Amino acid sequence: MKTILRTTMTLVFLIYFNAFAYAQSPNALYQASTINAILQGVYDGELTIKELKDQGDFGIGTLNGLDGELIGLDGEYYQIKADGQVLKLEGNVKVPFATSLNFKPDRFAELHDLDYEQLQKSLDKITNDKNYFYAVRIDGVFENVKTRAIPKQTKPYKTLTEAAKDQTVFDLSNIKGTVIGFWCPQYVNGVNVPGYHLHFISDDRKYGGHILTGSLKSGKVQIARITDFRMVLPQDASDFGKAALNEDYSEELKAVEQ
Repeated sequence: MKTILRTTMTLVFLIYFNAFAYAQSPNALYQASTINAILQGVYDGELTIKELKDQGDFGIGTLNGLDGELIGLDGEYYQIKADGQVLKLEGNVKVPFATSLNFKPDRFAELHDLDYEQLQKSLDKITNDKNYFYAVRIDGVFENVKTRAIPKQTKPYKTLTEAAKDQTVFDLSNIKGTVIGFWCPQYVNGVNVPGYHLHFISDDRKYGGHILTGSLKSGKVQIARITDFRMVLPQDASDFGKAALNEDYSEELKAVEQ
């Protein structure tokens, strides 16, 4: 009996330890739901900000009801609403889609005087491959950044393409802040956003959003290669189970991301 009890306790400890180690591992990418689910209007999730913080100190996503843009930086998560408010998030606020990790960069650079296309090409040279995931952080001064946030939706939910028609666009000029986000390979199309998906927040935490375009005056770049990827799907969201997620929505995604 003692042997059985000792074995059981050991197994419980190992399971707990492995789960904790995974959540705390640097650059282990955690993702809730899929981008196709968001494109098809699956805007309610069960994951809380508290739980998301347990998975990483760095991330992007959206809030339930598609209520603005989510950005996680240095262990804190913020909501950029369509009315321009930037709110620090805590506790039981829920998200339908997010990607998060504990950011530990392994490559660094300083960049100057680049428009958005040039910036992405410069980042490509730093990563120098098309098959891994990458987390990207840029702290700097931006000549301009054009961001957006979509207002909270009400049921029955519209598709993201339709909801984005009501987005608020913010034109920010000569502003200090941080860009964070991810580069994902083409083979995860439908699961996440292929290419760059970047959000912005100002140093004073007053402005931000999903980046549409912009130009960098000067910035310090930190990038982390990701080789560990875990995705968790909603357990109790009936909308997810019924949504048409197996189609190719590349054109719709391109339209709303740019």
